[in-house]
Amino acid sequence: MISRREFTGTLAVGAAGLAATTSAKSYAQILGSNDRVNFAVIGLHSRAYAHLSALKANQSTSHVTHVCDVESNILAKFAGATQKELGYAPATEKDFRKVLASKDVDAITIAAPDHWHAPMAILGLEAGKHVYVEKPCSYNPHEGELLVTAQKKYGKQAQMGNQQRSSPHTIKIVGEIHDGLIGTAYMASAWYANNRKSIGVGKEVPIPDTLDWDLWQGPAPRKPYHDNYQPYNWHWFKHWGTGETLNNGTHEVDVCRWALGAEFPNSVEASGGRYAYKDDWQYYDTLEVNWKYDDKLITWEGRCCNPMKRYDRDRGALIIGTKGSVIVDRDGYEVYDDGGKKTDEFKVNHEKTSSSDLTGKDSMTDAHFGNLIAAIQKGEALHSPVSAGNVAVTMLQLANYAWETNRVLKLDPANGHIVGDPAAAAMTRREYEKGWEPKV
Repeated sequence: MISRREFTGTLAVGAAGLAATTSAKSYAQILGSNDRVNFAVIGLHSRAYAHLSALKANQSTSHVTHVCDVESNILAKFAGATQKELGYAPATEKDFRKVLASKDVDAITIAAPDHWHAPMAILGLEAGKHVYVEKPCSYNPHEGELLVTAQKKYGKQAQMGNQQRSSPHTIKIVGEIHDGLIGTAYMASAWYANNRKSIGVGKEVPIPDTLDWDLWQGPAPRKPYHDNYQPYNWHWFKHWGTGETLNNGTHEVDVCRWALGAEFPNSVEASGGRYAYKDDWQYYDTLEVNWKYDDKLITWEGRCCNPMKRYDRDRGALIIGTKGSVIVDRDGYEVYDDGGKKTDEFKVNHEKTSSSDLTGKDSMTDAHFGNLIAAIQKGEALHSPVSAGNVAVTMLQLANYAWETNRVLKLDPANGHIVGDPAAAAMTRREYEKGWEPKV
């Protein structure tokens, strides 16, 4: 397997070679790049179908040149879906490094497992590609800082996939909160509920012929293949995944800090556990988190294995101010005065979103891709540049460490770094497979 170091050393040569062999048909597509941004979609199991749907919604300004996955059956299925949805066949690749070496590609979208997000995004920026990277934009805080640095260094657009930042009604109500709709907003409480089932107790088995397990692991130190890792349950293993806080909590916690105008907190505490099942799941299924500021508080309640709703919603955020409150979710908002009386509401005219939907096709994602394309073509400001998205991601990663250590973590609000706890601070980095360490 070619390492990151070897890859970056040959990137320019590979790009030149591929450019020389580009077909006339594909080159004609490149000539339209002023009108359309050429995308490669990487990591094709579930969320990538929302990327495909969003690119279809923006097909007047985008074109899919490549689709890429390390598992051949997933790759073939997605390639077929792309041809059906868009009416043309993209190039298929197993190895994303060949995609990055292609001059056909202007931008990459990353829906690979969490441990790949920042390393792949950094390599993409280094290769001169714009990036759409799913949340979380990093596996740990150190990677998040490297990604922000890489974006600044290479100057390409990099959007994190917390698509509610592009929701028109959320933009509207957050703006009104900032303008004093509920007085001074001082508390925000987010939640998420689902009914996930047990992942069982896995066993080591032969690697499927369809899967390049070495490339799937990439920057993570090598482990044997087990039958309950792929294609989704890796989320619940600490070696690759980041738990439900990062998997779904990122969305609403980001809305909370957006509404409050909050950056890094002074401290974080978290408590919970794996209660519903006894299996290989390494994170919590139930968690409560508090992020404390000088004059604000953000909370998150996550319940993976109990679908009981709050305010008749399986996910959302309650923003509390000195003169009232707002409940906001992906489907609308409700405004209440300081006596608890509803004074306004808005509902999106579509079927409700579902927290159990692993794909998440929606108009917000369409708009979020549209915003990235407009940023690339016209210089429009990104709704969620990685420099902003990384704040919420880091807060949730710190919540994981507070849970694991069972301690209140004191933070430097200037940068989110853990202070006075060297053991916890050491958790903000990881060891990498030799040659795959992300660097800027």
